[in-house]
Amino acid sequence: MLLAIDLGNTHSVIGLYNQQTLVDCWRISTRREATSDELTIQLQSLFALSPACAGLDLKHDFEGAILSSVVPTLTKSFVQAVGRFGITCKTVGPGLKTGMQILYDNPREVGADRIVNAVAAYHQYQCALCVVDMGTATTFDVISQDGKYLGGAIAPGIGISADALWQRAARLPRVEISAPPAVIGKNTANSMQSGLIYGYTALVDGLVERMREEMNEPLKAIATGGLAQIIAEHSHVIEAVDKNLTLEGLRLLYELNR
Repeated sequence: MLLAIDLGNTHSVIGLYNQQTLVDCWRISTRREATSDELTIQLQSLFALSPACAGLDLKHDFEGAILSSVVPTLTKSFVQAVGRFGITCKTVGPGLKTGMQILYDNPREVGADRIVNAVAAYHQYQCALCVVDMGTATTFDVISQDGKYLGGAIAPGIGISADALWQRAARLPRVEISAPPAVIGKNTANSMQSGLIYGYTALVDGLVERMREEMNEPLKAIATGGLAQIIAEHSHVIEAVDKNLTLEGLRLLYELNR
């Protein structure tokens, strides 16, 4: 068994692999102040509730764990919590082989999750790609035809935009992030939803189209992240949605660094 952990700003996703098969997956809130003790209890509860863990000896049946993190203050606590089950945890960062050349001005600036997504997407599609990850921030990561990480773009996530409207405009309410009945809203809530969903879809489509023009070659657009499906339903450029792309990338990197 392998434990794959994607530690994000808002949510963390934990996947349980039996060889190449994802047999269970959990999504939990990221609490930056969480201690290793609290995380140990949380992991223990998840293992206890999982049918895939029934009868497992955690200290002997787990081969290891791998973690990518964009929350440095929480990385050590997670590694310590995993270690209490006798599981050695690798972290994505300097010193870990990725098999991908990073053509960023400073490769250390690239978020671990972005590299993991790029590795997973290129392994699956073997072509020039743009990976759009819709989380707290929305990241666009471009991989060349020959598998090199070229760079990308970072935009505020839909949740951040929705919260900003609610917090900074006194008369605007908090609204559900979902598509309204029409683009032209007939009330305040629907008007806000139109701006968030269709406006954000236009942002995604526009950036991907500009990247395609700059690359001057076909660029397959793949989406992942919590809100990917909502935007993909209205997008003209998103060709596939893979909600487990980051976990799969973690599995591949673990295999590469065994």
